[in-house]
Amino acid sequence: MLARQIMLVSAKFCKKIFLILIFLTLSTNLLANDKKKIITILSNLETLEFTFNQLINDRVERGNCLLKFPGKLKCSYFDNKNKELVINNKRLAITQKRYNKTYHYPVSKSPFLNILYKDKLVEIVKNGELKLSEQFVELIYFKDEAITVLFDKKTLDLKGWKIIDQYNNKINFSLNIISKNSNFEKSTFKIPEIN
Repeated sequence: MLARQIMLVSAKFCKKIFLILIFLTLSTNLLANDKKKIITILSNLETLEFTFNQLINDRVERGNCLLKFPGKLKCSYFDNKNKELVINNKRLAITQKRYNKTYHYPVSKSPFLNILYKDKLVEIVKNGELKLSEQFVELIYFKDEAITVLFDKKTLDLKGWKIIDQYNNKINFSLNIISKNSNFEKSTFKIPEIN
């Protein structure tokens, strides 16, 4: 009798372990499939136009951006300074049109660096730790700095990222894509002169 009970408990335990293993295997395959789909979407992407909300600590900035791979970005901020950011490969300029002032910075200090190059985004997707939430596929990546890149759970479109910059500011950048693979004028990404 005792042996029969032990066998029943052992069989139920084995069934549970078997079901857990199947679930883990299916989950891993689904997650790997999401990564492959995201990489395919990124590979077919040449340009993006999007609106954004950027939260730096407690300060919110909003605007509109044009992104052209590789390495070109132009953002117009909806603020009282009429700020405009332009990145063209290794050069970054921020213009405050209201004051007619332009400042130049190295691109290496820009949090946008992670999205300017598809190969960097693909590396994050391939090597990032994948986590699912209700709305997002999150890829958490640790290399030189920690970054979490967010993709829409249904469409797998890029939705934003979270980083801590070189000044220890927490930056949450969310975006809404307006268009993909549009043509932009070559002069769109011209770096303004210092004035």
